[in-house]
Amino acid sequence: MPAVTLKAHFNGKEIVLDEPFDLPTDSSLMVTILPKENSAESAEWLGVAVAGLEKADGADEPDYSASDVIG
Repeated sequence: MPAVTLKAHFNGKEIVLDEPFDLPTDSSLMVTILPKENSAESAEWLGVAVAGLEKADGADEPDYSASDVIG
């Protein structure tokens, strides 16, 4: 089975997958504990990112749409 990342949470007693997934018995797992999001800190970082992007564009830079992006 290829590696797959699944969202889950701890309910105080056990780890619970957030979406159904057919997990074979005795599957090897790796668990990563993520820090809780701090909404104030996240908003602050978003503001810094937006400010940086605004500096990257000149005042007369055109607005580009998704169709202008070459993938």
